[in-house]
Amino acid sequence: MDTGELFEEITMCELFGMSSRLPATVNLSLETFARHGGQTDHHKDGWGVAWFAQDDALVIREPRAAASSAQMHFVSTQDFESTFVLSHIRRATVGELALRNTQPFSRELGGRLHVFAHNGMLEGLWDRYTLSGRFQPLGETDSEYAFCLLMDRMAAIWQDRRSPPGTQARLEIFQTFVKEMAELGPANFIYSDGEVMLAHANRRTHPDGIHPPGLYYLCRKCESEPKPVDTTSLRISTLADSQDIVLLASVPLTEEHWSAVGEGEVLMLERGMVVSKN
Repeated sequence: MDTGELFEEITMCELFGMSSRLPATVNLSLETFARHGGQTDHHKDGWGVAWFAQDDALVIREPRAAASSAQMHFVSTQDFESTFVLSHIRRATVGELALRNTQPFSRELGGRLHVFAHNGMLEGLWDRYTLSGRFQPLGETDSEYAFCLLMDRMAAIWQDRRSPPGTQARLEIFQTFVKEMAELGPANFIYSDGEVMLAHANRRTHPDGIHPPGLYYLCRKCESEPKPVDTTSLRISTLADSQDIVLLASVPLTEEHWSAVGEGEVLMLERGMVVSKN
């Protein structure tokens, strides 16, 4: 089987990300989230979600179907508040069903937690790139290996600093990294260090094959709306009178007009706005 045939058999995981100007409560129905794209039966291999709290994050993961998870039910009924949220629903292609292979993955760097999620398949990643040693995967997935590779590169600008590096330096490292990864196969990424969120879109599974778009995004400016987004799969609420929110998803989650992220494009989100798109 050649690489093209292999990619055509991939049923990809689902990604979700949120950035808001002020803390917002996100209640995400992971079971319904997985249903988007018409691939519900395939997304039963694990789920995870991360809420940032300044330099730290609450990360909850489980290597089982969200539909049958008591922990997922607990998460969906809690009002965890954050300005950055990242979620992933797994369709296993590499690595057994285990917590170590369940996303989003997280690592400490520069005194804060960094969180990462990927869908797709990075063919030959292990053969082409060697990790430095500081960041090592716990599991067997190409996604976690790629995250460790990104953290190796980010370490060059985060180490020995009393304050975070400039956002432009972070963006440039991420742009170089995702361009290289896209050469290995479908590569859609969402990464956050709690101050910015970076997303890259490439290709993903569609009914007629694997092609762009790999991600969609929605920008909302909410004035005095207690529930700026409310659907069967996603509810976002805020106590603020005015709020800015950007949502990222593999497949649009509401009936609103979501914009496709172009193939190879990188978005940088900060304070509920797209501050860079190239």
